[in-house]
Amino acid sequence: MEFAVQATLKSSIILVGAGLHSGRPARLCVMPAPADFGIEFRRVDITDKDNRIPARFDMVNDTQLCTRLSNNFGVEVATVEHLMAALAGCGVHNAIIEIDGPEVPIMDGSSERFVKEILSVGVVELGAPVKVLRILKAVSVSDGDAFAELSPSDDFEIDFEIAFEDIAIGEQHHSLNMKNGSFVRELSNCRTFCMFSDVEYMKSIGLARGGSLANAIVIDDGNVLNPEGYRREDECVRHKMLDALGDLALAGVPVIGRYHGVRAGHRMTNLLLHAVFAAPDSFEIVEVNEQQSAQLPGVGLSYSDLELAV
Repeated sequence: MEFAVQATLKSSIILVGAGLHSGRPARLCVMPAPADFGIEFRRVDITDKDNRIPARFDMVNDTQLCTRLSNNFGVEVATVEHLMAALAGCGVHNAIIEIDGPEVPIMDGSSERFVKEILSVGVVELGAPVKVLRILKAVSVSDGDAFAELSPSDDFEIDFEIAFEDIAIGEQHHSLNMKNGSFVRELSNCRTFCMFSDVEYMKSIGLARGGSLANAIVIDDGNVLNPEGYRREDECVRHKMLDALGDLALAGVPVIGRYHGVRAGHRMTNLLLHAVFAAPDSFEIVEVNEQQSAQLPGVGLSYSDLELAV
């Protein structure tokens, strides 16, 4: 059986929007890249130093409320997780992302707009086999009530649990096999969320300057302040799963294994990837054939999958 091949975009996509935390507008251009290139950000507004930032877990320098990457020259790009989730969920293995600001546009707080643009232009196969990170034995990290684990599985699965005191969220649990477009159908339109009581604090420390009801779910004392309410009853835990996919994509290759997160966030997922790569006997990086690649998120995907998202 032939090996599955890598993919990139058929043509470039361009998006403009403000960052959630910086509030600054940025122009984003996602362009095709050759096989084995991976995903790389380029800060085109910075010209006096190396402006290239590989999208890898070991380039993460901050995980407070979002995932921020930095290269060795201190050039940064923040809030990469929703775009990374869209690329991984649509089966794009290689891309160059040019951006003229410090933060990826937040759009509506989900991955939906990125997914729409990717599916609109389509992907093209490249002449190199797909490599995956196959988990061979369980690796976990914990910090208080927060826990994250990658364990062996024939598929790529995400299982997530959250618990909040506010009854508008409460305890939520969802599990999903990520193959055959399930990310696009089940997770891609689920938005980031926050407590109204936290908004002023975040702004006092320079975060959430671009936040509004147009790009986040805001909860206040048992109520969802957004007039339209939730898109899904368990939208909050599904967004956490979306974040986990985006942060796991920083492994550099698709993952075959089961991710289990309990009250986990960007920091825990990044710590988990560090723990996996620090334990060489816990994984292998292997090429997969067409049958095995059917377990990956973007295989067999079409625009109709997005139309099925409710």
